[in-house]
Amino acid sequence: MNLDFLILNFIQSHFHNGFTDFFFPAVTVLGNAGFIWVVAGMCLICSKKYRPYGVMLLAALMLTHTVGEGILKPIFARPRPFSVTFGYRLLIAAPHGYSFPSGHAGSSFAAAFILRRANRKFTAPSFSLALLIAVSRVFLFVHYPSDVFAGAILGVLCACLICWLYKRI
Repeated sequence: MNLDFLILNFIQSHFHNGFTDFFFPAVTVLGNAGFIWVVAGMCLICSKKYRPYGVMLLAALMLTHTVGEGILKPIFARPRPFSVTFGYRLLIAAPHGYSFPSGHAGSSFAAAFILRRANRKFTAPSFSLALLIAVSRVFLFVHYPSDVFAGAILGVLCACLICWLYKRI
């Protein structure tokens, strides 16, 4: 059994309780379609001081989505854990599409990276929320740990590229 399944099975066996079964589905909703991060980007755009960061944040979300969902998921075509392992109850509606990389993790870490660049005071809240959203995907049995790790790396790389391009415009 590989490390992904060992971690998934450990989480499924040891961390489900009334609180976590309510908390993680609520957290994962914040990452649906990058919702919380789109809102953050729009708030930044409304501020003259942070407007460039809002533009970069939204651009990083679009790039991360395009690369992750449009290119990498079809190439790797990795089935989601719930579709190959039975006996676990899903706490959310079964997502469609492939598992690798995690779009929730990608968008969350792309946004957190840009928010950190906007203001260091945003670092702890944005990366904490990004981590919670990423962990929620593993807890909810819709992603493997390696999916969220790859998604986080993809998000940071896309955010770095957007920042680099923005400086050159």
